[in-house]
Amino acid sequence: MSEQFNAFLDTVDSRYQKFVIEINDFLTLNDCKCVIKTAKSGFVVSYILSKNKRTIATFISRKTGMKIRIYPEHIGQYADFLNTLPDKMKKEIKKASVCKRLINPDDCNPKCVMGYDFLMDNEYYQKCRYMAFVPTLSEENNPYIQSFLEHEIQTH
Repeated sequence: MSEQFNAFLDTVDSRYQKFVIEINDFLTLNDCKCVIKTAKSGFVVSYILSKNKRTIATFISRKTGMKIRIYPEHIGQYADFLNTLPDKMKKEIKKASVCKRLINPDDCNPKCVMGYDFLMDNEYYQKCRYMAFVPTLSEENNPYIQSFLEHEIQTH
């Protein structure tokens, strides 16, 4: 692992460092390039699929803890998975901002990539791609985060 990744890892709660390493290994072994930048709030660690240059996930540091933003481009192919998420994760998804571009394309920056249309617990959502799937690392969430990323990788 790079010096920069190790510096990032030092900022991760020790309870979740092993999980972060597992996610890093899984994504890099599945043709993702790890790109590390620094931001005001800490490191931003993104995983970009080599074949289409799309970001699949990004670790972001927040006051509330380490989070991972997941970009599920193929959510429609495994939407039933969302029904299995813990209530806390579902609540965060439901609270996320709506995608203005999906509702009215003129209401958002034309360069903004549209968000996601999906069903969860038989309810229809249109959520912003930057806000929809941003779970906090936790004992409860981590297995679902891992599964979420596995589902997305399998559809690519």
